[in-house]
Amino acid sequence: MPTWDDVRAIAMALPEATERRSRDLLQWRVKEKLFAWERPLRRSDLEALGDDAPDGPILGVRVEHLDLKEAQLMTDPEVCFTTPHFDGYPIVLVRLDRVTRDGLRDLIVDAWLARAPKRLVDAYVQASDGG
Repeated sequence: MPTWDDVRAIAMALPEATERRSRDLLQWRVKEKLFAWERPLRRSDLEALGDDAPDGPILGVRVEHLDLKEAQLMTDPEVCFTTPHFDGYPIVLVRLDRVTRDGLRDLIVDAWLARAPKRLVDAYVQASDGG
């Protein structure tokens, strides 16, 4: 099971990523844009999810657009979910106790790609493709 240290290592390896704490919860940003964050379920989330509410650590990640959010939720419902709080927002919640390390890396990198400035994205993609 990936840990917050794994999340940190993946996020901080991305160009110009920064980490901060807000209300004692971890957040990762690129150029001040939030791309991943620690997101424990709130009382309203627990009420909305009922018996389906997970009890492990939860990571919030941005996705590029709402269609991608829906695809992610359908593709891997054991790992990714949402709550009414995020209706209309390109955000998915990720169960750290169910995601693989490779899956976690893909979600965090995709979140970073969705939020980073174009010049950073272009340079990252070019370097990842080997030149």
